[in-house]
Amino acid sequence: MLLRRFWRPKRPGMRMPQWVVPARTVHHPAPRGRSIPSRTNSPAARPSDPERRRRSIMGSDGALAKVTYLPGVTPPAAPPERTPAEPAPDRTAHDKAARRAENVSMSALTRRGQSRWELRQLLLARDLEPNAVEVELERLEGVGLIDDAALAEVIVRTHRERKGLGRAALIAELRRRRIDQDVIDAAVEHLGADDELERATQLAERRAPQLRNLDHDTAVRRLSGYLQRKGYSGETVRMAIHATLPRQSSGVRFR
Repeated sequence: MLLRRFWRPKRPGMRMPQWVVPARTVHHPAPRGRSIPSRTNSPAARPSDPERRRRSIMGSDGALAKVTYLPGVTPPAAPPERTPAEPAPDRTAHDKAARRAENVSMSALTRRGQSRWELRQLLLARDLEPNAVEVELERLEGVGLIDDAALAEVIVRTHRERKGLGRAALIAELRRRRIDQDVIDAAVEHLGADDELERATQLAERRAPQLRNLDHDTAVRRLSGYLQRKGYSGETVRMAIHATLPRQSSGVRFR
């Protein structure tokens, strides 16, 4: 005989033969002398060791049992009350301020060179904490992104080549950007009198053709004001004009 649950048709639409008997449920009685374990005696229903230990030291209401001491035994002193710990600093806010200071400083440095004073004023204007500003400035100085000495040398070279500024105008520009005087002196110490006269003469020669329609006194006066605004001294201006416009007029004054 073949049980029904093990029979499978060999082709679609095939009927089950009559000799296939249905499956029957077989009950196996428990062996004699054995009892089925109850739920209370099962290991899952037994309390664990920590649970039994908790029940042994706690009362039925869940509170700790009262401790009794033997005669002659002094109970230990109560522990001192703990003072509330100071709240830990908010690292999230600190990191957020540091990232914001870094973004502002890097954006400013990509546009042009910044002195330490200029960058500090920019960060403070963005409502950043002074501590975060100083930390950011120290970081930038440590990696060489702000260097007043290097910035002063760049300003002297570029302003002299592109704008033709003299020594006095260069010093005024460096002071405007709040660079230390020692750094300024080191940046302009190579500018001698001969170099100043050469640059002033070149500027006067380029400017003179624009004044050819004016009389001599007016041309000298305008050329003198032009060179003085460029930061050249009165003596340098006088010598440069004398080399460019040989004939002088007594009505022109030099500083």
